[in-house]
Amino acid sequence: MYFAALLARTEDGWEASDTELDDVETLSDLTDLAREASVDEDTVLVYIEQEDAWFGVVRVDGEEDPRIYISDASAAARSSYGEILLTDELLGREPGAEDEIAALEELVDLDGTEDGEPDEDDSAGGPSGAAVTETDLEDDPDAVPAGPLGDLGVLADLGVSEKDLLTLRTDALVEIADALGASEVLEAVR
Repeated sequence: MYFAALLARTEDGWEASDTELDDVETLSDLTDLAREASVDEDTVLVYIEQEDAWFGVVRVDGEEDPRIYISDASAAARSSYGEILLTDELLGREPGAEDEIAALEELVDLDGTEDGEPDEDDSAGGPSGAAVTETDLEDDPDAVPAGPLGDLGVLADLGVSEKDLLTLRTDALVEIADALGASEVLEAVR
């Protein structure tokens, strides 16, 4: 189960609203959604959580690029909403590289066998039949690291230090809202 909320800073404090992410397909869409909720281009936090698995915070300050923190990148990678946050830049990949590799693989049969023809190594118990090892994951440029990823200082000036952010697990939004002084407005939408 997912929960998403927007917290927008105003002159009078914070305004909270739950939000539907059904029409959000990219980080750009999510950023636009946050900017629409902004009052006078002030800070907006987008909080997304998959119950007991991971949470992410996207901070949008005016027209600046969004800042992202994800509590567990590998768990988020298995989620459609998490994939929105896991940009090539955040993962340290060359933008669009994954699309280029997929297009090349479609054009060329990289293992040299005909479609439907068994690979000789499969029957001999060779590399094609081997399990994926940790070394294979280290060499895989598409692997997503386990654990926290992103901007650890995303909430530091708002009262949640890097250390505090790293220790948040369940009920992270409640603790973030407490630090912001937004607990009551958040409870109204939760």
